[in-house]
Amino acid sequence: MTRFRRLRKPAVRRRVRDAVAAELLGTTRSLGVVLALTSFMFLIGAEYYLDTLGAVPTVLWPLYADSAVAVALGAFSLATVLPTVGSGDSPTETPTNRPLAYLHTVSFVWLVQFGVWPLVSLNLAFETYVTAPDAWIYYWGVLGTHLCFVGLALLFPAFGRTTRGALALAFGLGVGNVVFDYGFGYYPPLLYEPGVGLAAATLLIAVGAVWLADQSFRRLDDDPR
Repeated sequence: MTRFRRLRKPAVRRRVRDAVAAELLGTTRSLGVVLALTSFMFLIGAEYYLDTLGAVPTVLWPLYADSAVAVALGAFSLATVLPTVGSGDSPTETPTNRPLAYLHTVSFVWLVQFGVWPLVSLNLAFETYVTAPDAWIYYWGVLGTHLCFVGLALLFPAFGRTTRGALALAFGLGVGNVVFDYGFGYYPPLLYEPGVGLAAATLLIAVGAVWLADQSFRRLDDDPR
């Protein structure tokens, strides 16, 4: 119980996160493995949307294929760590600037938002999904891979920073995605017609993801480097 109480302290959580990031991203080999897994998740996500992309204007594909885009952004964020790790330094020593703060913040928020979203969207029609053909892919597989999104995102504050502008952009994109999906009917392929409940839950997830980013990242202007 004492250990759990210690985890309530931001400084302790930061040390734990930095240690995990050093373990998973601290060598070119381990970082390469994480990038390979991220690329694999991107290919799976892109395949999920492939059959329905033709019904969506090309310019709107990034908003429609949101899960795949979230993973792609995550891969770009991870790639910024490569030069630092390749030089033998810790991922936490990765140089940062304002454009990178925007990239890491939006990547974090979208990975968390669309990593959590299937927990709601699939369980609103739980019986439909677990009794469907290939349920091990379309229910358990989707939940498992999307929860990996969240685990991946939680590494980003070890090397990234945020700003108020980056948080505002991530919030605007989250709200815009809800309007795009449920206001204009471009929601991801589902086995049922979503209603107001899923739209409201998705908005709450987006707000929660931005709040978590605000709590997790240090501010760029406070960075001593």
